[in-house]
Amino acid sequence: MGLLAGVLLAHLWLSEQVVRLQQGWRAPTEAMPPRLQAAFVRELRPATPTRPAARARALAPRPTRFAAAPAALPLLPPPAPEPLPAMPALPPLAAAPAPAASASSSAAAFEPGPEWPASTQLDYRLLGNYRGEVHGSAQVQWLRQGSRYQVHLDVAIGPSFAPLISRRMSSEGELTPQGIAPRRYDEDTRILFSERRRITLQFEGETLQFPNGRREAAPAGVQDTASQFVQLTWLFLTGREALQPGRVVELPLALPRRLYRWRYELLGEEELETPLGPLKTWHLRPTVQNTSGDLKAEVWLAPALQYLPVRLRIVQDEQTYVDLMLKQAPLQEAQPVAQPIVQPQADPPSKESP
Repeated sequence: MGLLAGVLLAHLWLSEQVVRLQQGWRAPTEAMPPRLQAAFVRELRPATPTRPAARARALAPRPTRFAAAPAALPLLPPPAPEPLPAMPALPPLAAAPAPAASASSSAAAFEPGPEWPASTQLDYRLLGNYRGEVHGSAQVQWLRQGSRYQVHLDVAIGPSFAPLISRRMSSEGELTPQGIAPRRYDEDTRILFSERRRITLQFEGETLQFPNGRREAAPAGVQDTASQFVQLTWLFLTGREALQPGRVVELPLALPRRLYRWRYELLGEEELETPLGPLKTWHLRPTVQNTSGDLKAEVWLAPALQYLPVRLRIVQDEQTYVDLMLKQAPLQEAQPVAQPIVQPQADPPSKESP
């Protein structure tokens, strides 16, 4: 009888915790900016991609002396809670060339063109291994209003009504002629029966402020965990980076702990089987040294789907990884009709009778 009562009490406690988790999941996160609104009214279907012409451009000086990069998307918690090791300080970094006030005014005056995708939602199924096989789901929302953007990556491991692990990664900032300029990155992690963890990384003009309050100079073109893949999409969609096997694309990447130079190598074209049929993709893999215990994020971009990520694979080691695969057609907001650029012409001379 005592054993039965104990089991019932345990079930009641578990049910209460699940309800609390659901309530917390639905409650707004006050520390994070309100989400931009978008009406996703059409499916994005594969189209025959047009290879963009290579662009001649002036390259900004690359920031030097970055530390070796760890993983960009730490989705899974460590096997056991341990104190974080002290991170060595970075050498001085090259600051962004434009002052903050000038950058803000330039962004305000800039009107993004059709090279930027409309607001888009991508849904993924999640498979992986973490102390056994894990299942879940993930969703990416790319939202834009004028020159303002948001990227939200939501990952849930376990049943959708009460995920065991969930993480939201959100980036907010401006679209500029040089690409994405993040202003803020938020990360919200929840683990069942554990305390919620929330961190914020601020991009304050020429300065980065990390969650622990440390400040460092911000290099030109710096990205965050959530914005980096959209920046890659834009670079390839506009031809600013060429699609060539063996080519390496570098991005300054600000992660919650440190700033790194992140390098992606284009391994080549790969065809993936998707719910939309076979899709040709370009496989990008980070070239990371000393990866023991660190996570690595690989990405497959589909030219026929506006270079959006069809697959993401995040690996810690052979036994710890998650694999996100697109499970349905992306949804997009109605694209505004592009107005042709017409040069003003003088009115023709009127014909007057003599």
